[in-house]
Amino acid sequence: LFDGIYPFYPQQRKAAVFDISTIIVIVVFLTLACSFLLITPGIRGRARLYWTLRVLLSLFVGVVIVVVQFTGDWETGWVQANTSYKSFSPVQVNADIGLHIGLAGVNVTLRGNPVQQINETINYNEHFPWSLGVDYEHSYSEGLQKGLPSPILYVAEKFSPQSPCAVHRQYRIAGHYASAMLWVAFCTWIISNILFSMPVLVYGGYMLLATGAFMIFSLLSFSTVRNSPMCLIQIGTRALHLAYGGSFWLMLAVGLLCFVAGITIVAMHHLNLDLLKTFFDLREDKAEEYQEMPEVFINPHFVNQGL
Repeated sequence: LFDGIYPFYPQQRKAAVFDISTIIVIVVFLTLACSFLLITPGIRGRARLYWTLRVLLSLFVGVVIVVVQFTGDWETGWVQANTSYKSFSPVQVNADIGLHIGLAGVNVTLRGNPVQQINETINYNEHFPWSLGVDYEHSYSEGLQKGLPSPILYVAEKFSPQSPCAVHRQYRIAGHYASAMLWVAFCTWIISNILFSMPVLVYGGYMLLATGAFMIFSLLSFSTVRNSPMCLIQIGTRALHLAYGGSFWLMLAVGLLCFVAGITIVAMHHLNLDLLKTFFDLREDKAEEYQEMPEVFINPHFVNQGL
């Protein structure tokens, strides 16, 4: 206590799903998309539709691969319960407690029902990082020193290295390898776009398949934490249960989309190359390559001399 009251909480809170890094990535890719849309009127005929579909779809895959690195909803869980609000106090509040797990850390949310209770505003959202090079225990200790509400400290303690739950190491390693797989997928996505622009269509399709494969590998890496038994998170009389969140299912959908697109491109290369070249706006190049010379003039003087 500070002069008989609980200490003021001045720290800027981190969003559970979106943060500054996520917004920056989205703005960058939206700028690229808008820049392309500005030049689409200069593309003639049906090729305009094909170009728009290819570019927007490719940008969507790229932004998803990068954005999910910073989101915090790979696993989520919510519970509404009556729980104690402060340590060494019998006062209880009715609140929603949310848990959001990402690749780099965990967010714990506490929101009162209603927000204004016991003459206070109960609306907290705390981030505890566990990425490599970051000390989770230090973040947890800072939360103790600041006097965070008891439900937040209770949930955060479950993921600390000293907790009997012993899930900190599993989540940290799984998130690290999932992030590494996603960065490899981002590199293969760039290579596939380079191959499509050269154009080497079939190899671009192969790299698109590799992109989808690494995205699926990242999901499998993160899913390994399910092999470890999770401690029961008991809030009052209710239990908080975790399930895969939006980022996990979005990655699964985009990974399958890359598989379908890559298989389609490879199959069309072997079965209907002309249709594939039409979609990539390459038929004119082929026509010019095989265009026959209509008329040839020969000087008879050189013919007579055997030249």
